[in-house]
Amino acid sequence: MDRSKSKGGQGTPATVALTRAKAAFTLHPYEHDAASQAYGEEAADALGVPYERIFKTLVADVEGALAVAVVPVAGKLNLKALAAALGGKRAAMAEADKVERVTGYVVGGISPLGQRKRLPTVIDSSALDFETIYFSAGRRGLQIETAPGVLVEVSGGVTAAIAKAG
Repeated sequence: MDRSKSKGGQGTPATVALTRAKAAFTLHPYEHDAASQAYGEEAADALGVPYERIFKTLVADVEGALAVAVVPVAGKLNLKALAAALGGKRAAMAEADKVERVTGYVVGGISPLGQRKRLPTVIDSSALDFETIYFSAGRRGLQIETAPGVLVEVSGGVTAAIAKAG
C-alpha cells in the first residue's frame, strides 16, 4: 500500500488524517449509485471484496454522549456490547442529522477518521482477522484500505466484540 491519494487523487479529511499519521493506505474509488441505500454492500460488490472485510461506521448515543462503532457490513451493531465497551449500560443509534453535523460527513460516507469532533471509537474485533480492511474514506464512492491496527491507532479507538450476525 502506498501513502498517496492514488487512484484519483481524491483527498478527504480521513485521507488527510492518515497522511499526517504517515500511515500506509490505498484508496479505492467506485461508482456510487444514488439510488443505493445499502452503502457498505454497494462498496463491497463494486470492489469485489467480501462483506466481512468492508466495515461501516455507525454513530450511537452511549449514556448521553456520541460514540463511533465500526462493524462489518455483513453484521449489525450490538448496542449493548458497544455500551459495555465504553463503560456504559445503554446505547441507541444517534439521529442522522446530528451525526452529519458532528462528524462533518453525510450518511453513507461517514469515515471513522477525520471527523470534525473526535469521538470515542470502538472497532469490532473481527477486523483483526484480516491483513487489511476497508472503510469509508469520507464520501460515498470512496473506500480506504489499510491494516486494522492503523485504524485503531489513527482513530484512537479500541477493539471489542460489538457486531452480531446480520
